[in-house]
Amino acid sequence: MVYFVRTAGEADLKKIQAVLAETFHATYDPFYGADQVAQMVSSWHSAAAIKARIGKRDGEFLVADSGRDIGGIGYAAMYPKMAKTAMLHQLYVKPSCQNEGIGRDIFAELETCFPDAEIMRVEVALKNVRAMSFYQKLGFVEVDRMEEWGAPNSGLPAIIMEKRIELQ
Repeated sequence: MVYFVRTAGEADLKKIQAVLAETFHATYDPFYGADQVAQMVSSWHSAAAIKARIGKRDGEFLVADSGRDIGGIGYAAMYPKMAKTAMLHQLYVKPSCQNEGIGRDIFAELETCFPDAEIMRVEVALKNVRAMSFYQKLGFVEVDRMEEWGAPNSGLPAIIMEKRIELQ
């Protein structure tokens, strides 16, 4: 199936939630258990949270759309804590659509959305070796580690990776 990357809209809300729920469970259940992942999904990926990201002024929320299905999502925004840095908050591809280039295509588009950014930064759960490998292939390198991935007091350690954005 062919997917086209486009800006997300509020009409995509339910499909985005479905992609995030399916992908989070497939990715994180083996590490954290279905119950903890369900709590993460309900709090981090609520309709209100997604709607706020879609409408964020210094952010870009993208979907990979086939016309019938959303195969992946990506969300990044300028990082207020660091000048000239965009934070990649979410890049998820449905399990049935993985290894088809959708994640790479979404990232390639996100990388062009922040003309003032010199660095793209991402936090990756320490146990998510597959995601670390994906980001390394895109040119990211580890720059730090943290104890609280996703939310304060999560108890989920992560690595912080960065990539220099080539100015066009």
